[in-house]
Amino acid sequence: MIKYKTEEEIAIMREGGKIHARILKEVAKKVKPGIRTDALNNYAERLIDEAGGTASFLGYQPYDAKRPYPAALCVSINEEIVHGIPNEGGGRILFEGDIVTLDLGLTYQGFITDAAITVPVGKISKEAQTLIQATKEALERGIKAMRLHGHIGDIGDAVMQIAKKHGFGIIEGLSGHGVGYSVHEEPYVPNKANRGEGPKLLEGLVIAIEPMFSLGSREIKRLSDGYTFITRDKSLSAHFEHTVAMTKNGVEVLTK
Repeated sequence: MIKYKTEEEIAIMREGGKIHARILKEVAKKVKPGIRTDALNNYAERLIDEAGGTASFLGYQPYDAKRPYPAALCVSINEEIVHGIPNEGGGRILFEGDIVTLDLGLTYQGFITDAAITVPVGKISKEAQTLIQATKEALERGIKAMRLHGHIGDIGDAVMQIAKKHGFGIIEGLSGHGVGYSVHEEPYVPNKANRGEGPKLLEGLVIAIEPMFSLGSREIKRLSDGYTFITRDKSLSAHFEHTVAMTKNGVEVLTK
């Protein structure tokens, strides 16, 4: 069942979303060759604490997971699509030419926002840069496709068209979702759909839209850590995400 948010609840998420965006931007500034992923996670934790929030992902355990997630931040490198664990084994080093996705959940005054960005590590290849730009464009187009009393499928159609334009794979088996009271709520927000399909976009709906593209395969594989998903052919992937609210005045991006 979809859990619609009140104007007052969206106001809290708007405030938390601004903090969220600032933290993600500051963590992204730290991304450079030689930095360790655990250092990025530690920095995110410090910024969250200073802002009076809590890390939504830390200790969160999805229904299909055997253990709680052990970090505040997801750091996914190159072929890793989502949920890369940054602080196990002392973390990993980022190298020139890598691309890295930073995915953060923030709980502020009891409400959760979710956002992600993919950024370059130093100088990257032209095809990696195009992949990042196209995935970001897909997020923007998905948001622009939202209209009051439209449908969830309108978002997936807009995302799908950008992938087709560039010839990129749309990651299968992973999607956007409702968010606010919990990290993951209904509805399911696919990145491949037809206009007019799915639940209606009604006032009070808050969703995380998150296109995920790859240079190759759309198929995924989960690693033995229980969380990290990679492209099956180990091709590069990119991921962008915003928390978006449907209000009586139209669409509002809460994590910008």
